[in-house]
Amino acid sequence: MPVGARGALPGWLAAADLDPEWVAGALADTGNGGRPGGITNLPVPGRQPRSLVAVGVGDATPAHLRSYVAVAVRRAQTLAEHGATRLVLPLPEGAGPEAVRVAAEAVVLAGYRFRLTSAPHPPRLARVVLVVPGAGPAAVDALHRGLVTAAAVVWARDLVNTPPDTADPVWVAEQAQARFALHERVGTTVLGPRQLRAAGFGGLLAVGGGSDRPPRLVLATYVPATGLRPHVVLVGKGITFDTGGVSIKTTAGMRQMHTDMAGGAAVLAVLDAVARLGLPVRVTALVPLAENAVSGAAYRPGDVLTHVGGRTTEVRSTDAEGRLVLADALAHARLDLAAEVLVDVATLTGAARTALGARTGALFTTDDVLADDLLAAGAAAGEPWWRMPLAEEHVGHLRAQLDSPVADANNSPGAPGATTAALFLQPFTGGLRWAHLDVAGPARAAGDAAELVKGGTGFAVRTLLRWLESGVSEPVRPGTEDPGAAPPGVTGSAAAAVGEEATPWQDWVTRPRTS
Repeated sequence: MPVGARGALPGWLAAADLDPEWVAGALADTGNGGRPGGITNLPVPGRQPRSLVAVGVGDATPAHLRSYVAVAVRRAQTLAEHGATRLVLPLPEGAGPEAVRVAAEAVVLAGYRFRLTSAPHPPRLARVVLVVPGAGPAAVDALHRGLVTAAAVVWARDLVNTPPDTADPVWVAEQAQARFALHERVGTTVLGPRQLRAAGFGGLLAVGGGSDRPPRLVLATYVPATGLRPHVVLVGKGITFDTGGVSIKTTAGMRQMHTDMAGGAAVLAVLDAVARLGLPVRVTALVPLAENAVSGAAYRPGDVLTHVGGRTTEVRSTDAEGRLVLADALAHARLDLAAEVLVDVATLTGAARTALGARTGALFTTDDVLADDLLAAGAAAGEPWWRMPLAEEHVGHLRAQLDSPVADANNSPGAPGATTAALFLQPFTGGLRWAHLDVAGPARAAGDAAELVKGGTGFAVRTLLRWLESGVSEPVRPGTEDPGAAPPGVTGSAAAAVGEEATPWQDWVTRPRTS
């Protein structure tokens, strides 16, 4: 039963043969005044069910709803261990389609658990019933979207939480192939070492070269019946385990490194949901998968790597490996996949977690429209983001830190670490619309909070899906009201090249190498 702000009780309480005054008094005695997530168990003798779980829903905002649903689901799952089989979950009066979607997502995600124990798993609820007064077709559609979204997040969590002795590059690639085989409008390609070498993936091959478990690249594209443009490419870091390589981590620093492929899991899950919803946008998920291990074949500090497209990197730390595999994938998306919008997702830097904590993602982009759209999508999804500075006046003085005497750049340019990592990636995008999402903090949870549970969170899945559902907007160019149009007077091939003016970092992409 939802308890609103200041102890407000639902109007249907009397019709349910419960005395509102008695319920209000019992809640007052326990201090449950409707605070979001506050909970009171009220025994109700002589009827079924024998107990009423009163949970605070506050002002019924999306955040308050997530807390309300999560607390109710967790309490009901505990009761399931003592025989309960069904949870009836009324939404507050006036709940619209958005509330239905939020609640559906929270029911599934708050009840998620990942276990590989030898003992039998505890009994779980067999059924959850959402009670929505006056629900119509829009609420039914919202329920469907919520369940599809939650299923995608669950898959991402499963991929992240699977131990690294199982979840190596080959296994993750096989999981993606099997999942996407269910969708007739999704085509999947997996590249192994031989194909990667032929395509010039020097970063991915170097990072994965020290492991007996060879690297893979998963490329999966959803092609809708309509709405082929823009072509959105989502790139996800897929380091299935990160020892740090020769620049080895401490034992404590290595314990959670099976989750270093959370970005890759997120973009695969988004593509799965896009296909299930049949969205009118062409989307490709591109995931470079590798295990960063230590062996005689491992890459070393001092090595110079050649990426897709020819740009070179001097390795100064083998523990800054994520950007090396992302660089190859971003360049491949631009040069070979005809990407028009790029978004990469990665557990890339501890600096992002230090700056923003464990529940907020870092968003880097120079595109104000793209930034606003992603921030709005994150707010709707309940995934908080903070836009980090990437404009030239803020970061221009940092570019010199990327300099190398032997290569186009070095891979460990120092502090501020999250920003210099974004600067390292920027040239590989070639001036395309691009956002870099660093999820090093929120990709993992140390404990349960609302719909989050301990372990992999699937962070960024809901944001990206909401963004794609809302339509990928294009900036309006100066002098025209047509989004994406060339400036007045520019036609033909010149119009196609609009937006490719040289900037300091784009110049790095085309700068010829010298011996």
